[in-house]
Amino acid sequence: MMKKLVVLTGAGISAESGIKTFRDADGLWEGHNVMDVASPEGWHRNKELVLDFYNQRRKQLLKVKPNQGHFGLAELEKDFDVHIITQNVDNLHEQAGSTKVLHLHGELLKVRSTISEDYILDWECDLVIGDVDNKGHQLRPHIVWFGEMVPMLEEAISIIEQANYVAVIGTSLQVYPAASLMHYAKPNVSVFYIDPRPTSITNLQNPLEVIPLNATEGIPVLSEKLLRR
Repeated sequence: MMKKLVVLTGAGISAESGIKTFRDADGLWEGHNVMDVASPEGWHRNKELVLDFYNQRRKQLLKVKPNQGHFGLAELEKDFDVHIITQNVDNLHEQAGSTKVLHLHGELLKVRSTISEDYILDWECDLVIGDVDNKGHQLRPHIVWFGEMVPMLEEAISIIEQANYVAVIGTSLQVYPAASLMHYAKPNVSVFYIDPRPTSITNLQNPLEVIPLNATEGIPVLSEKLLRR
């Protein structure tokens, strides 16, 4: 029976494919204050701005490709039961071949009803005012905005509680509740932290190994360490 590797990924792994992050730019995301484009208040103030913002992000995503970090994680499925819990809203993990991907913060290539959270559609074109669900309610990006509940959190906790190994890749560990997930791993489970600028992980009871590299360089190192165990 394969051992379970749970991987927490953040914006750093997608940045290597050319998708910009906002935490490296003083809270600006593609020139916008994140609260204007990633909060319920921003949505209610200016729906057109929010829709246009995500339309542009969607077009950008359709032009980029997975990098060797994404492909490296998919390769690990040959030897481990790999579950990826990602803060990223792109589909680059899936494009690279990973089969078990949980998106904590939603998905850019999906939209949902503003009234029913369970009404979700695949969506690759622009989303505009007047695009509605089956009951006539406006559709919105299927993104978990600041101030909203994280509906996949309980499932993510359940996955990480069963982990034999945990890897944290390309995340500053500053965004909660995602940052707290690794604390649900059993105390004897090793945690590998891959990031070129690693931050300190506080109150972690687990054995911790820091790999101070970006994802494309660090994942082969991780793979080698895991296969030797």
